[in-house]
Amino acid sequence: MVRGAARQRLPRTGPASRTTGLVEKPSRKRKSRTEFALKEIMSSGGAEDDIPQGERKTVTDFCYLLDKSKQLFNGLRDLPQYGQKQWQSYFGRTFDVYTKLWKFQQQHRQVLDNRYGLKRWQIGEIASKIGQLYYHYYLRTSETSYLNEAFSFYSAIRQRSYYSQVNKEDRPELVVKKLRYYARFIVVCLLLNKMDVVKDLVKELSDEIEDYTHRFNTEDQVEWNLVLQEVAAFVEADPVMVLNDDNTIVITSNRLSETGAPLLEQGMIVGQLTLADALIIGNCNNQVKFSELTVDMFRMLQALEREPMNLASQMNKPGMQESTEKPARRENPHKYLLYKPTFSQLYTFLAAAFKELPANSVLLIYLSATGVFPSGRSDSEGPYDFGGVLTNSNRDIINGDAVHKRNQSYKEMHCLHPGDLYPFTRKPLFIIVDSSNSVAYKNFTNLFGQPLVCLLSPTAYPKALQDQSQRGSLFTLFLNNPLMAFLFVSGLSSMRRGLWEKCQDYLRKINRDIAQLLTHSRSIDQAFLQFFGDEFLRLLLTRFVFCSATMRMHKIFRQETRNYPETYPQLPRDETVENPHLQKHILELASILDVRNVFVENTIDDY
Repeated sequence: MVRGAARQRLPRTGPASRTTGLVEKPSRKRKSRTEFALKEIMSSGGAEDDIPQGERKTVTDFCYLLDKSKQLFNGLRDLPQYGQKQWQSYFGRTFDVYTKLWKFQQQHRQVLDNRYGLKRWQIGEIASKIGQLYYHYYLRTSETSYLNEAFSFYSAIRQRSYYSQVNKEDRPELVVKKLRYYARFIVVCLLLNKMDVVKDLVKELSDEIEDYTHRFNTEDQVEWNLVLQEVAAFVEADPVMVLNDDNTIVITSNRLSETGAPLLEQGMIVGQLTLADALIIGNCNNQVKFSELTVDMFRMLQALEREPMNLASQMNKPGMQESTEKPARRENPHKYLLYKPTFSQLYTFLAAAFKELPANSVLLIYLSATGVFPSGRSDSEGPYDFGGVLTNSNRDIINGDAVHKRNQSYKEMHCLHPGDLYPFTRKPLFIIVDSSNSVAYKNFTNLFGQPLVCLLSPTAYPKALQDQSQRGSLFTLFLNNPLMAFLFVSGLSSMRRGLWEKCQDYLRKINRDIAQLLTHSRSIDQAFLQFFGDEFLRLLLTRFVFCSATMRMHKIFRQETRNYPETYPQLPRDETVENPHLQKHILELASILDVRNVFVENTIDDY
């Protein structure tokens, strides 16, 4: 029996609806189907008349709940992926039925074993579905505590070897269920930064795939091996390792912690806007990805979340009683994750997020995508004349960035131009563009007077810098883990934990000073300060300034202005990214790391 994970509480407010009674009364059609299944199941165990009425009812009720749960779970696929309201009641009913099914199989395990022939892999399948429900509820709500719930169920399946007997049955479809369980478990562990567990799971999955392909003449061997390659590349994407004294790797988390964002000092005049919704879009060619989540998407996702509640250690203890204390709810901005969306898909999600954006709230759009450049010079210079970033199409992309055009006199139809975002500037909008044509989004016009800021990546990186684009963009790495990005551009690939923590403390001091530079600036555009009241946006802004200042002081970045990030509207450089006080801090950080020689010491000239 699953104890620690089995007794954990399925959400009773929000995802779970409040219904009474253990089993709903089946309809006539459902009852006849259940009775047919009952006769089939019991035919091998003796005459049906010999089975006590109570036990027959137990099996009937279990079959009904199982059938109902499968119906509701399959129906999740038909729910709209956008919008935050329509799906909640359906998820509630699904959670409710699975709660009943899980408790029912626990309470009547002996009868179900004897009369139904309940197998351990079937219990595992129910637990796996509950884990999937929690994971998808996390995707819908962005509430990280539900990742811990998913981890608990997935971990219980592994600890209690529910799928261990699957390989003895000559049914390849059951083995595929097991393989899919491993893949889903790996995704959850990646999102929780449980890299040690990921490595164990990858090894187990590799063994399972080898056994599966050896026993069955399957056509999907290449696909499963690709899954292994993808997750291996994903795990190794970070360019710098932090090491303990025994050379084991330290797992660092880049979610917002209690001490993450610089605090607002008394007297700082900033806006009261709150980041409520974010679209995270990934459409880079050849970038490492796993389960429709690119490295850039993964990093930005974590930059927009708080640390999850630490419930997993308690939930995994066998025999642990259900906690009576409800964890405090800590809101994360709601997120949509869009991997290679078409223009129409992107616009549909964007419109839904815009429509449901609460008052005094901000919509964030993060674009990590291949650049689309204008085909020729245009007589006018409007918001559709500078290109933009690629959206997906059914056509093949030729030679990376090169997109086949039917006629050079037409605009690229599979491109998100700056002008496409104009309608959404009617509400506060915060845009991050990580692309080889990010500068197209400098050509904005604030038509409606609402706060609008664009953070734009460099359009090129120095050739002397080792190309890491497949393992994620350097610009996004700065926004996610600025110290790791700083180490990488300084030529360092590993660091001891003690020095890492010392540098992190110093970086927090730098962030506090950057916050003061921004709020004390006399010439800064007020749009930046309007967003500065939100913790997530404040951290992104201070990290951006640190990124820009670092690149402007780095010797190999100074060869071309294309190597510098930019903003719309422009930041006052002398008061922010080229401030002497900030430059002194960066040199001091470089001195701590003994890499001062890669940075210039004199004041940066204007370009």
